[in-house]
Amino acid sequence: MARVVVDVMPKPEILDPQGQAVAKALPRLGFEGVIEVRQGKRFELEVDDSVDDETLTKIAADLLANTVIEDFTVRRLDA
Repeated sequence: MARVVVDVMPKPEILDPQGQAVAKALPRLGFEGVIEVRQGKRFELEVDDSVDDETLTKIAADLLANTVIEDFTVRRLDA
């Protein structure tokens, strides 16, 4: 078994209203110095060792991310 993490983030050119809302709220809560916030999604998958990286990339591109507006990374965690 392997644990795989897929991180999905809005592409840099895509407006991120949720991230902007967090960034605006931080100073009101007393947190200074944060310039920008981008909000994304993290998926953790447990897969058989037989699942190859090409299949994982296809899962991320076809199901987990909207590749028109989001980028993603796929990485296997050490056991």
